[in-house]
Amino acid sequence: MARRPTVQDVAREAGVSVTTVDRALNGRSRVREETMRKIAQAAHKVGYHARGLIERNLDVAVPEMTFGFLLIKKSQEFYQNFAREIELAVASRGDIRGKAIIRFAFSQSPDDFAAGLRGLSGCDAIAATAVNHQRLTQVVSELKGQGVPVFSLLNDFAQGVRRNYLGMNNMKIGRTAAWIITRTVPQPGKLAIFVGGNRWHGHDLREVGFRSYVRENAPGFTVLDSLVNLETRQLTYEATLDLVGRHHDLKGIYVAGGGMEGAIAALREIHATPRVALVVNEATKDSRAALSDGYATMVISTPLAALCADLVDLMVHSVREGDDGISGQHFLDPHIVLPEML
Repeated sequence: MARRPTVQDVAREAGVSVTTVDRALNGRSRVREETMRKIAQAAHKVGYHARGLIERNLDVAVPEMTFGFLLIKKSQEFYQNFAREIELAVASRGDIRGKAIIRFAFSQSPDDFAAGLRGLSGCDAIAATAVNHQRLTQVVSELKGQGVPVFSLLNDFAQGVRRNYLGMNNMKIGRTAAWIITRTVPQPGKLAIFVGGNRWHGHDLREVGFRSYVRENAPGFTVLDSLVNLETRQLTYEATLDLVGRHHDLKGIYVAGGGMEGAIAALREIHATPRVALVVNEATKDSRAALSDGYATMVISTPLAALCADLVDLMVHSVREGDDGISGQHFLDPHIVLPEML
């Protein structure tokens, strides 16, 4: 009479310990999905009598979760990288069968962001980068009432209603930009700052940080009135040409949001060699090239991999634990990129 396969046979075939197989049989969720599947396949191959239990526990122990993500600027390198890191972070989770639904807002209007959030209402949790507007606060409140937590990314919105903000400390980012410009420029002069618009709370904080540092530590510099570029290359390009033409003592520019490509192009066009210190956000092909040839002084970059891993962890926790009434902030340290680091 043939010997019946044992747990030891399954463990040997799957390349795992007997203890791990025992956990799989007992349906404990800490067994990773990939490991559970290997054990189920091994049990089927050796003809283990309890393989059906293992397969059922695979479905029970590793719950399905669907996460919605709303981003902007689908064609831009940074947000393409962001989407890729989101997918990797969700796929790397072994304790859930996660699905990432990534969509992009058609524009930066509150209505488009609101429509995008509502379009993801069937997800277990939602994360978005969006403007700060009362219409979005209302939508986030509706989603919260439906048991769907919302996380704000990079730019905080729906404060007090959303579950968490994840991104950098924007006040400190602004101060860092001012520090590098005022420390590297040999003589004081005028400084300019670009913001995306009045609804980008993160840009407002970066501007406040930038101005406060200059006021406290570099009084010889003058910060000009902020320029709104709607985060577009063309507006930033035209405004930079105008700035340099009107202010011959312009010493530095900080692009607090998007549109840096326009500033880089304008400075290259005006000056054969770099003469204005430029600080921008996010390491892309354009910003790295500007660092290499001296037209950018520093790039302040979001640690996307770490942000996405932490985001998915918080989303999973919020689905499992429910609403604890806490509306928090989760800051990550920026990656500072300098020319000599390339």
